[in-house]
Parts: sequence; C-alpha cells; structure tokens
Amino acid sequence: MEGLGINLPTLIAQIVNFLILLGLLYLVAYKPIMRMLDERSRRVKESMEQTELIKQQAERAEEEVKKQIEAASREGQEIIARAVRSGEDVRQKAQQEARQDAESLIARAQVEIQRERDEAIGELRKEFADLTILAAGKVIDRSLDKEAHRQLIDKVLKESTTLKRG
Repeated sequence: MEGLGINLPTLIAQIVNFLILLGLLYLVAYKPIMRMLDERSRRVKESMEQTELIKQQAERAEEEVKKQIEAASREGQEIIARAVRSGEDVRQKAQQEARQDAESLIARAQVEIQRERDEAIGELRKEFADLTILAAGKVIDRSLDKEAHRQLIDKVLKESTTLKRG
C-alpha cells in the first residue's frame, strides 16, 4: 500500500482519531443539539397548540359578541315597537278625548240653543199676548183683565203648538 502513498499506521491513527472525534462530537455536540432541536420542536408545537386555543377562544368570543349584538338589536327593535305602540295609544286616546269633548260641547250647545229658543218663544208669546190684549182692548174700547186674557191666549198657543207637533 505504500505504492499508493498510504502509510498504514497513519491511516489507522487517522481512522482512530476520526472515530474518537466522531464519538466526542456525538457526545458533546450531537446530543445537546438534538436536545436543543427537540426542545425547540416541542416549544413550536406548544406555541401552535396555544395559537389554536387562542384562535378557538377568539372564534367563541366573536360568536358571543355576535349573539350579544343580535340580542341588543332585537331589544332595540322591541323598544322601538313598544314606543310606536305607546305613541299610537296616546294618539288614539287623544283623538277619543277630543271626540268626547267635541260631542259634549255640541250637546251643551244644543241644550243652550234649545233653552234660548224656548225663552225666545216664551217672550214672543208674552209680547203677542200683550199685543193681543192691547188690540182687543182698543177694539172693545175698554180695558180687559190682562191676566185672564193672557191665560186664555197661553192656552190657545199651547193647543196650537200641540196640534202643530202632532
């Protein structure tokens, strides 16, 4: 082998040195590097698991927020609907009160008109009776008993009124 330029004791020494170096590297560098890589891999895995948990929590929180928004929206719509119903009730009550006030005002006005009409008719009867007595007194040329003739005229007017109404 010396023709090839290989020195056997040097080759064996180099192989032994290489194996010793390989063993030392295995013990000193490979195992700690592998432990370090395993630790790093474990941390990355834990980090990914935590990220997944956080993602799930965020999704649950987002769903909860959506539910709360929907509930608030429904509640707001219910409040608006109640306010609209309340406003409609108030409007209807106000209309009913106005209608009742108008009806009572009309009824009072009708009663007042009837009373004034009756008073006017009574006044006209009295004046008519007085004029009739005065005219009859002038025709007869003497003064008649006013009260007796007024009662007679009232009786005739009442009879004529009942005849007209009947």
